[in-house]
Amino acid sequence: MAAKRTARAVWEHDLKSGSGEVTGETGALPRMQVTWAARTEAPGGKTSPEELLAAAFASCFAMAFSSTLAGAGHPSERLEVRATATFDKVETGWKVTTMDVDIGGKVPGLDAKGFETAAREMAEKGCPISNAIKGNVAVHVTAHLL
Repeated sequence: MAAKRTARAVWEHDLKSGSGEVTGETGALPRMQVTWAARTEAPGGKTSPEELLAAAFASCFAMAFSSTLAGAGHPSERLEVRATATFDKVETGWKVTTMDVDIGGKVPGLDAKGFETAAREMAEKGCPISNAIKGNVAVHVTAHLL
């Protein structure tokens, strides 16, 4: 059976002066405020679609990478994945242009070079979220042992 997850957004008024909120149906995501200014300037305690995309990418990548490492005989003790989505104005309008991913790991039996190689291979294979943006957003990976 396929897993389905739902989020809800409400927006009021126009883009620049309006505001909205987003929440997840499970209750795990609290009601979060969004505005255009928070998206393109300073967050001011509000979120953005790009922050939510980065969170989805980081969590998906961490799970998929832990599975890949275990499958290769190197189960991880800890993975820390920090993803940063860049939202920028391009010729055709606004776009998520890059996803910068910093991966730290504590993986017994794996040296720094092996960890970096495994992380880069995982970035190319991807997880379901990285596969969803593949070909549309450039992904840059930095990997290091903790």
